[in-house]
Amino acid sequence: MIDVSIIIVSFNTKKLLLACLESIKRHTEGISFEVVVIDNASDDGSTKGLGKDVRVIANRKNLGFSRANNQGIKEAKGRYILLLNSDTEFKENTLKKMVDWMDQHPKVGISTCTLLNPDGSIQATGGRFPDLLRMFLWAKFLDDLPGVADLFGSYHPHTPNFFGKSDFYKREHRQDWVTGAFLLTRKEVLNKIGGLDEKFFMYVEEVDLCMRAKKDGWETWYIPATKVVHIGAASGKGEKVGFGDRQIGKEGGILGEFEGLKRFYKKHYPSWQYPILTLLLKTASVLRIVVFGILGGQKEALRIYAKAFRTI
Repeated sequence: MIDVSIIIVSFNTKKLLLACLESIKRHTEGISFEVVVIDNASDDGSTKGLGKDVRVIANRKNLGFSRANNQGIKEAKGRYILLLNSDTEFKENTLKKMVDWMDQHPKVGISTCTLLNPDGSIQATGGRFPDLLRMFLWAKFLDDLPGVADLFGSYHPHTPNFFGKSDFYKREHRQDWVTGAFLLTRKEVLNKIGGLDEKFFMYVEEVDLCMRAKKDGWETWYIPATKVVHIGAASGKGEKVGFGDRQIGKEGGILGEFEGLKRFYKKHYPSWQYPILTLLLKTASVLRIVVFGILGGQKEALRIYAKAFRTI
């Protein structure tokens, strides 16, 4: 049996995809793997020149992240499935290290490694489930204060280079969810709980997957023993926005996450919590208009969060 099936969803990221595939081939040793690329109707020639050893599924329209990944999962023959973004690059024998670790920890169903920004700094990847307390702290930027995230947990923990200087992403630990940029899971897990929920077009689908895995008795872990570079938001719409070194993505990601959180609450939490969530999302939008848009002078952030406020 193949050890790992690597599933890559691509949308107009031809150069990044080619670099990603080359890095996988160059740095993967001592383990068997296959690569399945699902192209979501790119118009940049993304499906050309990928090599005969790459299986390609070319969609005629953009089916979204969840549905496209599920197409690849159905084709996968590996005992492990790696959901990998096309804007990632391997710098070492990451797959072998991760599979060896997973083989030694049979209770762990999902794991990830350290994600690095292109400049080598650590990038946030996942966190704790977004319950109402954590959404309150996140909406009001309170989980950015030193010690708050350590005490209550954070939906989006900050990185070591942020002013709180947290070591969350420097140490091996169990956490609630990890991002789909690099998500390694056992095929057994997906056979039991199903693939990604296709009602999540893009964003928060990995939070939902990890929640379902937890309910089925599986653990999710963050393993900093190895690393990959992740550019981030390569397929999103618009310019990246943020404040200082806190980059929060593009329009598609921000609006998509808000919509994904609303769907996540409808699916997993009592109905009385949903109105509170929408109020917190509106609060988050207003505060980010002020911090990023007005104080930070970012017109794009002001536009995006004003749009988010109107659509919640």
